Amino acid sequence: MNNDPRISNWKQEYSQIPVPPQARDRVLAGIAQAKTEEAHKPEIYKKKGGIIMRITKTTGAAAAAAVLAITILTNVNPSIANAMEQIPVIGSIAKVVTFRTYTDQTNQFEADIQVPQISQGEGGGAGIAANKSIEEYADELIAMYEKELQESNGEGNYSLDSSYEVVTDNDHYLSIRINTTLTMASGAQFVKIFTVDKTTGQIISLAQLFADQPDMLEKISSNIKEQMVQQMAADSSKVYFYQSDIPEDDFTGLKGDESFYLDDKGQLVIAFDEYEVAPGYMGAVQFTIPESVTGTIK
Repeated sequence: MNNDPRISNWKQEYSQIPVPPQARDRVLAGIAQAKTEEAHKPEIYKKKGGIIMRITKTTGAAAAAAVLAITILTNVNPSIANAMEQIPVIGSIAKVVTFRTYTDQTNQFEADIQVPQISQGEGGGAGIAANKSIEEYADELIAMYEKELQESNGEGNYSLDSSYEVVTDNDHYLSIRINTTLTMASGAQFVKIFTVDKTTGQIISLAQLFADQPDMLEKISSNIKEQMVQQMAADSSKVYFYQSDIPEDDFTGLKGDESFYLDDKGQLVIAFDEYEVAPGYMGAVQFTIPESVTGTIK
């Protein structure tokens, strides 16, 4: 039984929607026609495991009547259409598009920020909750740029560039990686990954991904630490904030809000901003967690 409060709200909203008389009559007529055809079609029996089962096939007319019912109701009653649009499900036809682009060049200040959106059919991004969070993040970048521009009157050198790419698109999840580079006297790279649960249209956090495995974040953290040690031992040019001379700055473990995605092998990838777990020259780093640690992620 589904105890999701959103489902209850949709059911309550649906039950309160008035159905126009003309729509009700046409729907009932379609159902009556389907029942008539059902009574005259042959029955099909199939033997399975020693049990004889009666199999009922849905006729084309019955399916057409169901589609007709939905079409009529959504066309004649906007309330039903609105309620259906609120169901946040991302189907296979969804794609990621550039919703808008923010550009500016004032003296030595410049910005180029691409804002992605998950779009689905003719409805675009309507009803997909993740789009709001994605746009809010872009607005934060824009606000940061405009604040710096206003405070400096455009004097000095400042560049903010933000683009995106789809790094996961499987049956369960869609992940959009936003790469941002801020350049002043030096540069800094920021990574933000929005991983969306296709069954809800909601962004899912790392903690939520392993909600039923409370010890998993600790296991993944231990694996990341092992990878840090192995990489530093194999290559002296690689340095991480772990087992360092400044232990208070060392990486201690995941909190559950880190950016992540699943690669084409289904393995978990954790991404960190520049300076977050390593010196700036290392750039934005990431760690691929083997399935032997996480198990199969679905």
